[in-house]
Amino acid sequence: MSSAMLTQLLYCFCVLSALLLLGTLLRGRIPIFRKLFLPASVIGGFIGLLIGPIIWKGGGIPFPKEWIATWSTLPGILIVPVVAATPLGMRFGTAGASAGKTSTDVIKTFGIFFAVAAIQLLIGIITRQIFVSGGMDLYAPFGYELPMGFSGGHGTAGVVGNYFKGLELPYWELAQGVTTTTATFGLIGGMIIGIIAINVAARTGKTAILTKPGDIPPDMAKGYQMDPTRQQSMGKETTMSSSIESMTFHLSVILGACGIAYICMNLIKYYKVPLINQIPIWAWAIVVMFGVNFCIQKIGLGNLIDSKTKSRIAGVCSDYAITAAIASLPVQAILAYIVPILVMVIAGYIVTYVFLFTLFKKFFADCYFERAISLWGCSTGVFLTGLMLLKICDPDYKTPVLNDYSMGFSLTSVSNFILMPITVSMLLYQTFSINVLFQSGLLVIGLGLLLCGNQISRRLNNPKVEVAKNYG
Repeated sequence: MSSAMLTQLLYCFCVLSALLLLGTLLRGRIPIFRKLFLPASVIGGFIGLLIGPIIWKGGGIPFPKEWIATWSTLPGILIVPVVAATPLGMRFGTAGASAGKTSTDVIKTFGIFFAVAAIQLLIGIITRQIFVSGGMDLYAPFGYELPMGFSGGHGTAGVVGNYFKGLELPYWELAQGVTTTTATFGLIGGMIIGIIAINVAARTGKTAILTKPGDIPPDMAKGYQMDPTRQQSMGKETTMSSSIESMTFHLSVILGACGIAYICMNLIKYYKVPLINQIPIWAWAIVVMFGVNFCIQKIGLGNLIDSKTKSRIAGVCSDYAITAAIASLPVQAILAYIVPILVMVIAGYIVTYVFLFTLFKKFFADCYFERAISLWGCSTGVFLTGLMLLKICDPDYKTPVLNDYSMGFSLTSVSNFILMPITVSMLLYQTFSINVLFQSGLLVIGLGLLLCGNQISRRLNNPKVEVAKNYG
């Protein structure tokens, strides 16, 4: 890479940084952005899109084509360290304190998470078939973007783009843009519908703790904390700066694992090893990091890894990836698919909402609304969206929902990464009926986990508790 190319890359990050800062400012100043909890990366990305040359052909700020091309590829690159960071810091051989009821609730929550992802993809597959039957030309895996955007958020747009690009699919950039579009609809619509549902539930006595809709804490709404006494630490300093900065150490471990993953992937592709030569780079990254983390724990250096610091690094990469993905959105190409996208999104809203609230009401005796609203936020936005909706209902996390929600989400994330190559291969090479059968099978598995957890719960003779009395 030449000096000029590196300079151009620096320019790209400079512009993205300016958009992020502008997004942060607007989030804190504009009421609608605060009420929707829109991340600065989403706001900044759309500002970059609106002021750039993509929408205003020949007009707007004339960002060079090279910059926009770089922005479109950044999500697929930056998502690698984000995914790789996930296993770092995990402890092996430690027993959790939760048992009995908590364990079964985690199984049931995971089952619902798993089933929602399957039913959302079924909606996408059926939507594609309807429009293809009507004469519209849609690429083979169209519809996969609904669960990836809804349940994965803007960050998974990079995963989709990276994976499709690795398969040399010509529409990888379009698929990345469609995923970003469904993620945007999911994030905004999910938050609006979620807040309306909380208001209705609070007034009708369906919430465990919240007796009336309360105000969202101003600092949470604005997105920054001005009071120095309430500002939290980014993480522990596990190394001495005279040797190496703690942030540098953690970044080196993450990027080192990414480097090993790229080596493994390239060797497998070079020797054309069957079956595993199509595994995407992010999958290699997460597998390698499990090995690296295991070694770190085994040699007694586990205390050098701080989860908060690791999360901050992943967060930085995610912020830039989301901003870049939105700022480079191929608007003209997406507009050609806007009708099936809207049909898919609206159907996704309706089915996901009914599915979640019906199952939680039937299979959970305690805090069913809090459980449902947190999964609604995550299944239409991101993990943080569900967390924010839960915090409105349960500000001090008095209910056990947070633990079950977090564990269920973690298990779902791992399972989705494992299933991705299989699912995409099915969409590319199998017929509509076979794909419907396959996704229906996954839906049955998710519901089976739910029923299994429910049966175990009954055998443990868990009492059906009164919601308000236990958590009020």
